[in-house]
Amino acid sequence: MVPSLNLDVLQSFLVFADKLNFTHAAEELHISQPALHMKIQELSDAMGVTLYRKIGRRLELTEHGKRLARFSRDISHRKTVFLNELITGSDNEPVILAAGEGAYLYILGESIKEFLKRKKHPLSLLTLNREGILDAIQSGKAHIGVAPLESISPPGVESTPLLRVDQVLILPSSHPLATKKKLQLKDLDNCKLIVPPADRPHRQMLSAALQSAGVTWEIAVEVNGWELMLHFAKLGLGLAIVNSMCTIPRGLVARPLIGLPSVHYHLFNLAGACDRGAQAELKRMILKGVQ
Repeated sequence: MVPSLNLDVLQSFLVFADKLNFTHAAEELHISQPALHMKIQELSDAMGVTLYRKIGRRLELTEHGKRLARFSRDISHRKTVFLNELITGSDNEPVILAAGEGAYLYILGESIKEFLKRKKHPLSLLTLNREGILDAIQSGKAHIGVAPLESISPPGVESTPLLRVDQVLILPSSHPLATKKKLQLKDLDNCKLIVPPADRPHRQMLSAALQSAGVTWEIAVEVNGWELMLHFAKLGLGLAIVNSMCTIPRGLVARPLIGLPSVHYHLFNLAGACDRGAQAELKRMILKGVQ
C-alpha cells in the first residue's frame, strides 16, 4: 500500500531537515517539540524508512531523509510558483547557486552578470564550503553548485568539469625564495605558513604533502578563505598556498609549487534537474564562462 503524504507533515519535515534540531524546528513551526517529534516519527513509520539518525549529539538525515527533504522542497517550490503565477501571471522563481567565496570572486562573476542581464529569473547565491555545497544540491536547497571535486560525486548528483587550477606559494617580493622561478616543497622547510583550520581539505592535503616531503613547518595563523590568507600574507605574518586564479596583492608574488596536486573545479546539479528552463540557462552560461 502506498503511504499518503500530508502536505502539512511534509512542510514540518522540511523545516526539521533544514534545522536538524527539534527544538529550533518546533519553534519555527509554532508547535511543541513532542508534537513535531511525533509527526516525524509517524511519517517515518508510514514510509517504512528511517529519515534521520543521531551521530553523537548531532542529528543527520539518512539517504531516505535527504530524498524526502528534496521532494518536500520541490513540492513547496511548486506551490509557491503556482500561487505566484495565479496571482501575478508570471513565474519568477529564483535560481539558487551555491559556491565558495573564491569561486564567486574568480570563476563565476561574468556568468552571474550575464545571467542577471536577461532579467527573466532572480538569482539567489549561497556561500558555502564544499561539503555544504554538495549537501545543498542533494537536499534541494540549491539548483547548481560549483566546488572542487575531491572524490566521486554523491549518489544522484552529476558533475561537469569546469577548470583545473594549480596551487602557488604566495610570498613577499623581498623574501629570499622569491628569487626562484619555481619552488619545491622542501624549500618550505622551517617556514611559517598561513593555513586553513585542521578540519579543512586544503589543510589536510598540505599537511600530508609536507609530511611526505619531510618538511618541518610552523603555523603562522589559521584562517578560512583565499582572501584572508592573502591579507595576512600581505601583513607579513607568513607564506600562503592558494589557487593560482587568485588576484595577488601588490608587494606579493606567486611562485609555482611543484609537488602539490591541481584543484579541479566542477559544476554540480541533481541528475537530470538542469535540462531546461532558467537552471539550464545558468548552467550553460557558467560552462561558457570558463572556456
